[in-house]
Amino acid sequence: MRGAELVAFGTRSLVAADVPDAGRDARRLLAHVLKVPAGRLTLFLPEDVAPELEVIFKALIERRCERVPVSHLTGRRLFYGREFLVTPEVLDPRPETETLIEAALSQPISRVLDLGTGSGCILFTLLAECAGATGVGLDLSAEALNVAYWNRNALGLGDRADLMQGSWFAPLMGAGQVFDLIVSNPPYIGVDEMADLSPEVRDHEPRMALTDEGDGLSAYRSIIETADPFLSMDGRLMVEIGPSQGGAVAAMMQAAGFAQVSVIPDLDGRDRVVIGVKTTK
Repeated sequence: MRGAELVAFGTRSLVAADVPDAGRDARRLLAHVLKVPAGRLTLFLPEDVAPELEVIFKALIERRCERVPVSHLTGRRLFYGREFLVTPEVLDPRPETETLIEAALSQPISRVLDLGTGSGCILFTLLAECAGATGVGLDLSAEALNVAYWNRNALGLGDRADLMQGSWFAPLMGAGQVFDLIVSNPPYIGVDEMADLSPEVRDHEPRMALTDEGDGLSAYRSIIETADPFLSMDGRLMVEIGPSQGGAVAAMMQAAGFAQVSVIPDLDGRDRVVIGVKTTK
């Protein structure tokens, strides 16, 4: 079959399975199989596809029909212009998280802590964008840290980023480390909201990175209550939130003594990031 015929086949199959953006996903999967940039796939569509590659493509389409995320099928996800390894052990980097990146980069960064680092996409993007900056990524999951190690080394950040296993600040207790920026994209989905998630998220991403099995706010309570000793004066605490959590998380930061607390919307106008600044000891 020619490339165009395979795209048409894949699109029809995905539409029949009620997969959103069927045409886009079919093209992305064929580009992956052909090992060509997705933006140049059109050049290859008139050509015949080798039979063995056709088999691989159709197998990937079948799995996508089962709602396996495209990033899990290709093993890669683009985030802030860089490619990251992605597996079922980490959250799939999302475009809305780039709101946090933009907010963080609005001021100079020298030392950053990423709580619940997952793939490392937040930490490594900030370090790659800030020459000379160093940081630490913490995660409770050993499997997630394996992915982060791979991404760190692939981006050439091995001498600028340390990775440690543990819950929130626990691995740093007593170590005397201080940061001018602490960031986190913690589990913020309430357990009663899990059933409403798309199958790609609910069934294929790590549950512990999605929900706290409670009201979706417990991670913020832990982080905000414990952050002060790890922040330098005028250091920033910055967390990603669910669209309905801005008021609650901002109130937590204010109650904990943070100043200049603000809620930043994403490109769709939904509350996405809460920021607070340490101004007193």
